[in-house]
Amino acid sequence: MPLPRPGPGFTSKKRRILERLAVPEGEYTDLSPKGSVDEGIRGLIGEINSFDGLVTTSSCAGRVSVFVEGAKRGSEAEGGEREGRRGLGAGTRAAAGGKGGGGRWLFVSHDPLSGPGDGGGGDVVGLLGLAARGRVETEASLADDEAGSGKGRRLIHFKFEPLILHVLASSLRHAQIVLKGGLQAGFRESGAHGLVPAAGSAAAAATKATPPSHPCSRSWAAPPEQDQAITPMVAIRSMGLGFESLIGYQSTDGENHLVVSPEYLWSLVGIANERFKENTKRIARFREALEGGMEKEANDGGGGGNGGKGGKRGDGENGEWEDTGKRRERKRVEGLRKAEEARRRKVVHREAGGTGEEEDLMTTMPGT
Repeated sequence: MPLPRPGPGFTSKKRRILERLAVPEGEYTDLSPKGSVDEGIRGLIGEINSFDGLVTTSSCAGRVSVFVEGAKRGSEAEGGEREGRRGLGAGTRAAAGGKGGGGRWLFVSHDPLSGPGDGGGGDVVGLLGLAARGRVETEASLADDEAGSGKGRRLIHFKFEPLILHVLASSLRHAQIVLKGGLQAGFRESGAHGLVPAAGSAAAAATKATPPSHPCSRSWAAPPEQDQAITPMVAIRSMGLGFESLIGYQSTDGENHLVVSPEYLWSLVGIANERFKENTKRIARFREALEGGMEKEANDGGGGGNGGKGGKRGDGENGEWEDTGKRRERKRVEGLRKAEEARRRKVVHREAGGTGEEEDLMTTMPGT
């Protein structure tokens, strides 16, 4: 059964997204801190968007960052008054460890970092964007700083995050292929939402069937009119590959204080670089799994509406790609040739004095 063709709503969304991505690199900008598509996954983004039923909506190839967290929710009245004087209302405060509410980036990189062993500089404090005046403190300073009980103090985090990718799918079956590829590649926390039509929509009224809780299940198939209206969003991600460490705090006067040694910071950089390598391997596996999944659907469904070439690799002459039409014609010609060869053998056998019955049995036996 071929993949369903994208509906007009999905096609319109994809066209707008691709128009934005087509803007020259020097002029392109988006809502991410970097403001553009990461270099390391541009090829992957292009491949995903080449399929009719898929389009990427946001992505990050993976990054290492150092940031000052924002003002916390539920802080003491004194802390709240201090933030009020800075123009930060209660509605802008961040959850514990978050960057909202006045938090800011000190350093962000989407590539591995160079350490002393890689020919890089030895100033890890400067490398990570920490102020030169920041001083190395002992861990006890987190509890006994000059602000008293840490009021108004903001923690500084070192964090590594692997690939996160959001793909809008034109149908449940398209979403299944993407999600299955992500899980197989090692992005174990991948998932999807938007698996049922919105309440009150025509598609929701078209059927009362209940979809499975897991989108990889094939035990339930939406009717065509419903499937066209469902456009799931698939998130490819892995929480297990990421890690985070507290490395200091920022006092009320804006000064950064480290509570770890430079040697410890270099250790974090080394761990992040190793995670970058594993992240790259998983991205490659996801890319291969997605291509294989879409190709399999094209082969099984005779092409379908996924924009791929229906057919089979390696069956044509010299092992090249052979589309469905050519393969069907080749099989038809081969069948006619075999039938003609069988007829000629029967004629020769009869002319030699046989009855032809033995040949009839031979040519009708399974597998001959």
